[in-house]
Amino acid sequence: MLKMKKISETYDMKVFTDTGDYFGDVEESILTKTKIFGWRVRSTKNSFLNRVLGSAKGVIVPHQLVKSIGDIMIISKAAVPSYNPEDED
Repeated sequence: MLKMKKISETYDMKVFTDTGDYFGDVEESILTKTKIFGWRVRSTKNSFLNRVLGSAKGVIVPHQLVKSIGDIMIISKAAVPSYNPEDED
């Protein structure tokens, strides 16, 4: 059964990738006239985005990459910026 959710209920929602990595928190939705275009996800202290982006505040995730919204938001791993841990050295 499809459950409807208000956009305002998604603010500050935790975002995870489909592989289980904590990605960040929903900060804002980006709307066109008739649909959701994307989600602005902010980088938080322990998030994957914080490790990848460093000082950047967050990213915009296209709505097509959102797989599920419930108690948390699950996004496709394709939304994750490329990251190589060896680059930190």
